[in-house]
Amino acid sequence: MRLSPFLLGAVALLPTTVLCQLSGKVGPLTTRAAKTAKKTCNVLNYGAKADKATDLGPPLAAAWAACKTGGTVVIPSGNYAMKTWVTLKGGSAWALQLDGVIYRTGTDGGNMIFIGATDDFELFSSTGKGAVQGNGYEIHAQGSRSGARILRLNKVTNFSVHDVVLVDAPAFHFSLDTCTNGEVYNMAIRGGDWGGLDGIDVWSNNIWIHDVMVTNKDECVTVKSPSKNILIENIYCNSSGGCALGSLGADTAISQVHYKNVYTWKSNQMMMIKSNGGSGYVEDVVFENFIGHGNAYSLDVDQYWSSMSTIAGNGVQLSNLTFKNWKGTEANGAQRGPVKVFCADGAPCTDITITDLAMWTETGSKQTYSCRSAYGSGFCLKAGTSKSYAAITSTVTAAPAKYSAATMAGDLKTAFGTTVSIPIPTIPVSFYPGATPYSKIAGS
Repeated sequence: MRLSPFLLGAVALLPTTVLCQLSGKVGPLTTRAAKTAKKTCNVLNYGAKADKATDLGPPLAAAWAACKTGGTVVIPSGNYAMKTWVTLKGGSAWALQLDGVIYRTGTDGGNMIFIGATDDFELFSSTGKGAVQGNGYEIHAQGSRSGARILRLNKVTNFSVHDVVLVDAPAFHFSLDTCTNGEVYNMAIRGGDWGGLDGIDVWSNNIWIHDVMVTNKDECVTVKSPSKNILIENIYCNSSGGCALGSLGADTAISQVHYKNVYTWKSNQMMMIKSNGGSGYVEDVVFENFIGHGNAYSLDVDQYWSSMSTIAGNGVQLSNLTFKNWKGTEANGAQRGPVKVFCADGAPCTDITITDLAMWTETGSKQTYSCRSAYGSGFCLKAGTSKSYAAITSTVTAAPAKYSAATMAGDLKTAFGTTVSIPIPTIPVSFYPGATPYSKIAGS
């Protein structure tokens, strides 16, 4: 179990409460070496075959039953079919070593791999080549997104998931639901160019997500409610929907979240906070070091989001949000400017800070900044904290200084469709310009 380097520095400065940051250690309590030394349960010894035809589900469940109280379940290199899903619930001090590639052949909904009520857990590939191929295109080509998630963790504590690849989920790729003290890193997620195929959704406490690439057309790495003490950094949204908070509804409770080093290429947005009505709060959140190119929206706070039905309530209260050091370009600044902060009239935003944001349009020679019922400092935000106000928009025709920003070598020229198989990618060596992953990529 470890602390992020960023948290170590924060702890030195703030010996009491650490805002917008992790609250303690994350990751497994026991090393994978210790788990493996205690017991190893190879799925090949429980009936699995790397023939891309024999159902892996029952052998995987049997291997887990033998190792669930201490040991490592191993799926060796090779190609495996998965027709029936597995629910691995109630274990402790175990690991799942995925070095092979699992191909979905079943048609059920739900979750292909569900890890629940588990403590001291690790899911990893020792080679960096372990993957799950969801073959979602077979369902999506029929106009449906009713299939399974690839991976869901529920009420898992002291864990890590790393060095694995998730591809073409029928529905969502990876959900972290009510988990605690977790680390997710060194991953590539690649889905179809269609909404509803989320990359990573997290609603949990004390989670560090870093060095992850997502390709899809919905959530890249998104925080949902309830969540607290979430650190998300070195994120590569490579033709995606982009990162977000939400969508937010009734009794929202999100606090102490920090997004840092997020690179977004040709996506729906760089960061969106989305709601329509509702109640509760989002507070003490930082969005730092964002680079974007070719995105529809950039900084987009929309509490009148038309893609969700209006929920009863005056609106989610947004307060103490900081956006700093954003650079790059947006697709069309006249149509969708780089700053849009539309807050609920019934719950105006307070203490919003936008600083060191320099972005410019890739189309035309002007861009807009728009605010509504939003208070703080920077651009069109108003000073004060009280009354609602109608939308105000300003237009600029000169590019700001120092908006130029780096691109990434892996930027996709075209998105993946929904009617043909999506190839399994390799995990990239970098997830943000100039940033080295915190942990060495397995197999590199």
